[in-house]
Amino acid sequence: MKIAISSRGKDLDSPIDPRFGRAPYLIIVDTDSLEFEAVDNGANMNAFKGAGIQAAAAVSKKGAKALLTGHCGPKAFQALEAAQIKVANDVSGTVRDAVAAYNEGNVSFSDNPNTDAHW
Repeated sequence: MKIAISSRGKDLDSPIDPRFGRAPYLIIVDTDSLEFEAVDNGANMNAFKGAGIQAAAAVSKKGAKALLTGHCGPKAFQALEAAQIKVANDVSGTVRDAVAAYNEGNVSFSDNPNTDAHW
């Protein structure tokens, strides 16, 4: 299964970026093989508005079924929910750590966003 993780860098050993919509990269990882793709999210980093919605669209387009991040605002959360993508907030460490936690069943999915708009 593919999952998405907000990241500060381009590989599995990069730290998770707590900001979903404004993270420099979204790492799309196959949880079985650990093959991954780094999606450049730079266009959204300084967006005036809509960064979370655009990042949610990118995650959906790549076929991810879950997002692991630090913080997800209400509009991004709503967009992800509409695309049937589960969201785990308050995730930290490296991308590799997050994938391991997911594979071990140690990730809790959220029912609501965990930050206000424009965090």
